[in-house]
Amino acid sequence: MKSLSIPSGLAVLCLFQLCLSSCGEDDLKKAAPLSKTDLVLNRDRTIGVEIIYSDSSVVKAKGTAPIMDKITPKNGATYQEMPKGVKINFLNDSLKVKGSITSDYAISKDVEKIIIFKRNVIVVDEQLTFNTEELTWDQNKHMFFSPSGVITKPDGTVIHAVNFSATQDFSVFNFEQGFGETYVDKKFGE
Repeated sequence: MKSLSIPSGLAVLCLFQLCLSSCGEDDLKKAAPLSKTDLVLNRDRTIGVEIIYSDSSVVKAKGTAPIMDKITPKNGATYQEMPKGVKINFLNDSLKVKGSITSDYAISKDVEKIIIFKRNVIVVDEQLTFNTEELTWDQNKHMFFSPSGVITKPDGTVIHAVNFSATQDFSVFNFEQGFGETYVDKKFGE
């Protein structure tokens, strides 16, 4: 039987010492505790997603996303995350595109019934283009909300809007503390 050489013996002794000194009691107290809501029970990934939204059996919108992750946390409140962005086309009764929303990221929360679009969000409609970094759609209220953004109208009017809100079809929109630039017709005031 061969005996261990001195370098091999030192290596084993160092490993033994390392195992004994890995974690002290103080280190465990300093570690951040895991939240129960942070634990993910299940995560399903779908590539090349197409989503159809209908209301009363009428197709209202069609969305696409390169990746959609369906996440089921330990607390059971599932949500879908689109980390590579999403594009949603709004359709009229003839199924022609009448507007769109694009963003670099989106998350759909099932329990709250909201969809949050983030990063480079662009809404295009017949009466406006709205650019923002965050837009929330509340499915219960059938309304869109954004803390701030820029509205551009077809006549060239540009409005910087705070606390923007709009109906689901963007036919009516409101905002606070707006400022911007508008164009007045030459015959204004006649």
